[in-house]
Amino acid sequence: MNAALDTVSGIRQVFNEAVERVKSPTPIRLRDLIRQIRAARTAAEERQVVNKECALIRSTFRDEDSVWRCRNVAKLLYIHMLGYPAHFGQLECMKLSASPRFTDKRIGYLGAMMLLDERQDVHLLLTHSLKTDLNSSTQFVVGLALCALGTIASPEMSRDLAGEIERLIKSSNAYIRKKAALCAFRIITKVPDLMEIFLPATRQLLTEKNHGVLIAGVILITRMCEISQDTLQHFKKDPEDKLVPNLVRILKNLIMAGYSPEHDVSGVSDPFLQVKILRLLRLLGRNDDDASEAMNDMLAQVATNTETSKNVGNAILYETVLSIMDIKSESGLRVLAVNILGRFLLNTDKNIRYVALNTLLKTVQADIGAVQRHRGTIVECLKDPDVTIQKRAMELCFALLNGNNIRSIMKELIAFIEVSDSEFQAVCSSKCVIAAEKFAPNVRWHVETLLQVLRAAGNNVRDDVVASTIQLLTEVVQQHSYVVGEMWSALRSATAQHQPLLQVTVWGVGEYGDMLVTGQASDSQVKVSEEEIVAQFEPILGSSQMSIVTKEFALMSLMKLSARLTDQSALKTIQHLVNGFGCHLNVELQQRGVEFSQLFTRHDALRPALLERMPPMEARASGRGLTNGTAAPAASVAATPAPVAAAAPAAAQSNSSALLDLLGGMDSDVSDVVAPVAPTAAAPPAASNMDLLDLLGDIGGGAPAPAAAPAPAAAPLGGLSGLGGAAPAPAPANDVLLGGLGGMLGGPAPAAPPAGAEIPSMTVFERGAVRIDMAFRRPADNPPLCVIGVTATNTSSDVVTDFLFQAAVPKTLQLQMLPASGNVIQPSQAITQTINVINPSKVPLRLRLRVSYSQNGQPVADQGEANSFPPAAWQ
Repeated sequence: MNAALDTVSGIRQVFNEAVERVKSPTPIRLRDLIRQIRAARTAAEERQVVNKECALIRSTFRDEDSVWRCRNVAKLLYIHMLGYPAHFGQLECMKLSASPRFTDKRIGYLGAMMLLDERQDVHLLLTHSLKTDLNSSTQFVVGLALCALGTIASPEMSRDLAGEIERLIKSSNAYIRKKAALCAFRIITKVPDLMEIFLPATRQLLTEKNHGVLIAGVILITRMCEISQDTLQHFKKDPEDKLVPNLVRILKNLIMAGYSPEHDVSGVSDPFLQVKILRLLRLLGRNDDDASEAMNDMLAQVATNTETSKNVGNAILYETVLSIMDIKSESGLRVLAVNILGRFLLNTDKNIRYVALNTLLKTVQADIGAVQRHRGTIVECLKDPDVTIQKRAMELCFALLNGNNIRSIMKELIAFIEVSDSEFQAVCSSKCVIAAEKFAPNVRWHVETLLQVLRAAGNNVRDDVVASTIQLLTEVVQQHSYVVGEMWSALRSATAQHQPLLQVTVWGVGEYGDMLVTGQASDSQVKVSEEEIVAQFEPILGSSQMSIVTKEFALMSLMKLSARLTDQSALKTIQHLVNGFGCHLNVELQQRGVEFSQLFTRHDALRPALLERMPPMEARASGRGLTNGTAAPAASVAATPAPVAAAAPAAAQSNSSALLDLLGGMDSDVSDVVAPVAPTAAAPPAASNMDLLDLLGDIGGGAPAPAAAPAPAAAPLGGLSGLGGAAPAPAPANDVLLGGLGGMLGGPAPAAPPAGAEIPSMTVFERGAVRIDMAFRRPADNPPLCVIGVTATNTSSDVVTDFLFQAAVPKTLQLQMLPASGNVIQPSQAITQTINVINPSKVPLRLRLRVSYSQNGQPVADQGEANSFPPAAWQ
């Protein structure tokens, strides 16, 4: 009786389950969901289908429906690949991975790899399932676990399962060994300390005949060598694990072996394994003479025996070239590598040409003579329609420039500027000017080239090009007659689309326009009337298309001409044009108009002296070279001398806290911080220079800052009265010309403080690419003052840009930093800067330093402290 009741009860239960299954609709299959989504005509319809299906999947997850869990997770993964949220399926993936069925495990581990990562703590719940499956007797289950672990392993999971992976690497099953080696790659990446347990297992990986296991072993060893230098030296020096002979043997077998259909790709035997071996050889041969010698012959065989008609052969040759250039290879082998890249440049595939240019750019310094042989092909790449190839070809052309080929390459680069995009015009024009400064064969060629660059680039010219050109024009004193003739010709043909050219030409005509009138200009000695010169400026000043900067140049040049021309009609025209800017909407032009009008009326007697010709600008301390710097000319720098700066501690104190925050970590007794002065910033006038306000009609008047200490007699501030002097004598590199607007317009520089006793110089900072040296001088007439000459040297092989040096001193000292001679430092070059420190208490000097710069596009910032100065510098 009881048995019968149990049977009836069982039947009833089965019936009820069947009824429930009929009530709940069967989930659609994955292929049906894909059809529905693809059939959606709009994004809104697609979202509607996805949201409806996600709601059904959620309801089945809540009902703990294990029958269709695998199908629902598979659909959820497809929805995740479309970009819709699917995080609510994470726990279902874990349940499937713990299932005894292989199909469930496969979907579960796949979902875990897609929906989980190490940033989510929930992934740690998968550790137990992974450990169980790693000990499974079925190789495919073990393979699933290894794939999942190699994808989502976190440091915690790696430490828990590293022992299992080490055991599986020694397995007799090649399928498992391959996946275990790749999983070990992930583990040592996450936890480098676990590398030692895998070292013994790597020895047998390179003796494998199975190519899959072999390539996995090479990848694992490469990663070990990249992470740890000790491991790299172990593989180089250990007799049992010496890799180079084994790798050379494997590579030789791949090249010399006959046809193997299992590993053949387009006629090349296992190119993937060859590429991985070449990368590992490059790592082992770097800076190692013995290893490089052992692989030289094999690299030559690879370079000569590899098929170049297929892309797989080009990939192997590319890796071979990189290996040859990175190790200490023979000169003949390097020439062979460069010739391979030269053949790449002739390939019709743009990707191959780009790779060749990029590689040549990296290796040009290794053998520039071999690269020069392919200069014609490289220049032809400038005409390629692909902008990425144009960019690399342009950079490579500048890398190949020297005194022998400057004429031919510069001609091609100027032609490239004329047809290139605006972004290329700005970069290329700036580099052309810098290259011309370094390699110009003569002055005339230099001037002609700069004008051609300005004309070709139009308005897409950086400010440093204009500054560099003007500096050159002031330096070539013997060629000023030729220069003004070229400037006049360019000025007559320039338009609003060539405003940088206009700025340079109006400056040149303003400085040397009297030579046009007297017939001294150019070789033709053609005279130009004064009215014609002035008339050339009228459309520039009146055009609405001209920028404010261009009009400022033109207005200043007109004033310069007023001191050089004698015709009264021309002078009245100039005065009329200048007076018209007294009510200009732009404040800068308005100020210039008012001040210059004062020079025509109240101070007409001073005008010729104030507007004398500028003396030659001092060459930048960094020297002529390939730099992108915009170093201000020394004659245009205006700064306050140390005693005047020391007289205004309140102003310095107001900015102290912000600058202390910038330097960071300063002690509480360090307060006085002065950042480098901008080249255009003028210092407040001293009490002795009140005639400056009288001269300009009390424009912008104000009380001068009181002086706390008398200024040294040898270093006075220069007002406008000093503008009419003769050209100053050359000053030492560490000195900065002082004196407001006078210095800017060409007046004489104040004399430098007299030198005191000899004090030994010292190096105070040497880290990264920069070394800072300091030289000390104590003026005899101002004992509390110590003048420190700072020299910043680039000790690396790359250009340093945006260089900034800052310093802070304790409260008992007062500090002033004068402008640096530049902010770009070429390799093995230097820039200079002057620091004035007033030490009335004669306490030991102590400086907190901060250095910031950019190199290869990466910003670098560092700081330090200097306190071991010679006693003579502060006692």
